[in-house]
Amino acid sequence: MNSFRLAGLTACSALALGLAGCANPANVAPAPAAQAVQAEAGDYLIGPGDTLNVFVYRAPELSAQALPVRPDGRISLPLVPDIEAAGRSPTELARALEAALKAYVREPNVTVMVQSFIGQPNRQIRVIGEATQPMAIPYREGLSLLDVMIGARGLTRYAAGNRAEIIRRPPNGAGPEVIPVRLDDLLRSGDISQDVAMQPGDTLVIPQGWF
Repeated sequence: MNSFRLAGLTACSALALGLAGCANPANVAPAPAAQAVQAEAGDYLIGPGDTLNVFVYRAPELSAQALPVRPDGRISLPLVPDIEAAGRSPTELARALEAALKAYVREPNVTVMVQSFIGQPNRQIRVIGEATQPMAIPYREGLSLLDVMIGARGLTRYAAGNRAEIIRRPPNGAGPEVIPVRLDDLLRSGDISQDVAMQPGDTLVIPQGWF
């Protein structure tokens, strides 16, 4: 039985490293430089699967609600059939749409709002193993380990929370960093010292306990 648990934990950690490897910013096509405005550090960046509301002032026929961002990262609107959305903040996308609409509309004024969001793959936080709800959530500024565990609805009864690990792949392409975290102490004993700050692309691995 112990060999089975160990094999499961090893496979889980290997899966985490593979997932972290997929979160390489090089896989995300950058927005065209001519249209993009430099995003602020804390701006939310649109990703495939997000749903957007696009409002064109005084031109409701050009607006759209619940507009999905396609898997290729693009959206389509009347008069703008194909424009890159992924990798841009809502403000960047609004300015790009205004530039595209200038050929048809005098002084267009566009507002983009994210209705539901998933985020770019390289900025998602992934939770695997013995969480009540394993999941991927979009990174946001100030996100902590406790925030992630609230989103994942805590631990299962079989979790070895104090043997959990955060797999972090540095942006410079170096090997992954493994950060031990004690989730039982954080969630059940209130040890705030374990509430570490998360970074984009982190994977939290929660192993199963020994029984």
